[in-house]
Amino acid sequence: MFLETKRLNIRSLRTSDEKVFIEMASDGSLTEIYGDCSECHKWMGEFISDAIKLEQEDNPFNEYLAFAIEDKIRNIVIGSVGSSYYEDFSEVGVTYFIGADYRGNGYAAEALQCFADYMFTGYNLKKLVATVRVANIASCKTLEKAGFSVVETKMYQDLYDVSEELSNIYELLSDSEDRRDAT
Repeated sequence: MFLETKRLNIRSLRTSDEKVFIEMASDGSLTEIYGDCSECHKWMGEFISDAIKLEQEDNPFNEYLAFAIEDKIRNIVIGSVGSSYYEDFSEVGVTYFIGADYRGNGYAAEALQCFADYMFTGYNLKKLVATVRVANIASCKTLEKAGFSVVETKMYQDLYDVSEELSNIYELLSDSEDRRDAT
């Protein structure tokens, strides 16, 4: 897969992405998605290999799809965007992270907008969901900038969370005016 925005390339993962993903894990960028990443160097290669296989299966209802976000000018990987199947919602959701050195530039929202268009067009989905702890203000703002709306705030425990925390449940509808305005 290969998508382009004004500043970014969103592309299939490569085995060579392992090192940069491990570096981003060490800066805390993956904690929200995967919890404690102090041992990620032991499993990151397998995660990327699995992601490559899952992309070939081309089914967003099967575990996850993960892609690299590259800065076009510097030609470096700065994060990831993808999808995950939320069994508790029976919906496809989005996942994303941006390395600490690249945050605050709107990259995640730009990648999410592009990726959402890809998911709606390529898979004929009517809705995408996301969950974010209320305390993660930056991630909440990112989703809202990408056109997602809060539909519920409740105690929630995601797959890698240690315990339930107050979380916003977001959704983005394929025909949403907010989505069209955000792009």
